Amino acid sequence: MSDDSRSERERLKEEYKTHYRKIRETKERYSRAQKTHRITEALKSMDKSQMLETFDDFLYSVKHKLASVEARLDVAMESLEESPEVKQQELDEEMRKANAKDTLRQVKMDMGLLYKEIEQQADNLKVTKTIGNSPSEQSAASAPPETEASKDQQ
Repeated sequence: MSDDSRSERERLKEEYKTHYRKIRETKERYSRAQKTHRITEALKSMDKSQMLETFDDFLYSVKHKLASVEARLDVAMESLEESPEVKQQELDEEMRKANAKDTLRQVKMDMGLLYKEIEQQADNLKVTKTIGNSPSEQSAASAPPETEASKDQQ
């Protein structure tokens, strides 16, 4: 008997659950219906002239902002149109300076190479330095270098 009572109790429990679910769903539908009814009534009772006036004010403010933005854009465009000439002159001047620096660097490099070439030629000629040497070095340097012809004569 206890099994029958338990099963009966479980069955009743399920019936109550379904009953309460239906009640909850009905209450939700009712509350949604009330909300839509209130919204509909509010829309019907709205003063259309006041709404149009508010919309006109909004539209005016948007047009005003748009006009001010267009004016700023025009001013910016005019300043851009005037400045390309100045910017072009500045760019030309910078290019001239850069070219001058490159040319100067190239000339210095060429002069350095030229100096190295002169030193190499001097070394090939076996030129000895006489200025700034000590007196013993000068006497050795002032003596004519021996050539093969002078060696043969001795």
